[in-house]
Amino acid sequence: MYFRIPQRNLLYSLLKLLNRPIPMKDKIDKILKDIESYKFDGKEAAEQFRLKYLSKKGQITDLFSQFRHVAPEERKTFGKLLNDLKNKAQSIFDEANKQASAQEEKGSTDIDLTRPSLSAPLGSRHPVSIVRNKMTDIFSRIGFTVEEGPEIENDWHNFTALNFPEEHPARDMQDTFFIEKDPDILLRTHTSSVQVRVMENSQPPIRSIFPGRVFRNEAISARSHCIFHQVEGLYIDKDVSFADLKQTLYYFAREFLGQDTRVRFRPSYFPFTEPSAEMDVSCQICHGKGCNVCKYTGWLEILGCGMVHPNVLDFCKINSKKYTGYAFGIGIERTAMMMYQVKDIRLYYENDIRFLKQFTSAI
Repeated sequence: MYFRIPQRNLLYSLLKLLNRPIPMKDKIDKILKDIESYKFDGKEAAEQFRLKYLSKKGQITDLFSQFRHVAPEERKTFGKLLNDLKNKAQSIFDEANKQASAQEEKGSTDIDLTRPSLSAPLGSRHPVSIVRNKMTDIFSRIGFTVEEGPEIENDWHNFTALNFPEEHPARDMQDTFFIEKDPDILLRTHTSSVQVRVMENSQPPIRSIFPGRVFRNEAISARSHCIFHQVEGLYIDKDVSFADLKQTLYYFAREFLGQDTRVRFRPSYFPFTEPSAEMDVSCQICHGKGCNVCKYTGWLEILGCGMVHPNVLDFCKINSKKYTGYAFGIGIERTAMMMYQVKDIRLYYENDIRFLKQFTSAI
């Protein structure tokens, strides 16, 4: 077996095989031949050339570091050769880089404007956004405006102005995400805080809904999450009654779920409303016959509601002797689960495109 070694590199290759120092002159000659025959095909090749020969760890830079070992009487000669080599390499790099840039610029302007565009896959709306938009549209048709507020709230707007007593469990750090204490700053636990801000800054009549994201320190499971979305509503004017609240929610339930939807109200308790109620609708999966989703009752709870407590009106500088009002709050995720028969609320937050693609047709 034998190796065929080109004649011009014979001395260099033999010295390398014998592990002996290669003379400075031979190194310079070899690098010079390499850079003169270097093939450039774009900016990437030019950058590789710079890294190989001109960078801090490049071959030419390495030769300059070895220059101190050259005999004093030869330094003038080799110094000139090294400088010429470096200038030659720099000149080659600059010219190659210039040509690559010119080619790129030519390519960027050489565009056929009549060519059809590349097709891009369309995304889909998130099911939570679909349900939120549908709710907003229904209430907008009967005169409700849309208001939004900050997700980071203080104690007054999130609790005190809503008639929460000091010992209410929602104030406990185990149930609420507090950012700091004294003063209490926290992630809002409901969009009712936006109701307070609206009542503070305007006088009746008030008719608004408040969609948004809320946070509670709850165990994450198939039916609950520490992050979820609500749409709350508020109507304040003279002579507003519970009958007005019921008719509004009857209209919403039938527009949202269908005209055959049955509705029932059950007494409940909320600090900021009195009287208060939970509203159930006939199960959309079994149509009232009973299934595991409705726990075989035929009914599903979708919202809480009630007449605004006089204390809340007084806290917000609204005359509770003159005005009355009602409020309600709907959980978007739970409603979306019922609409689309989604059995695990965690799917809404996992960003799995296979799940989200199912809602493309709903845009």
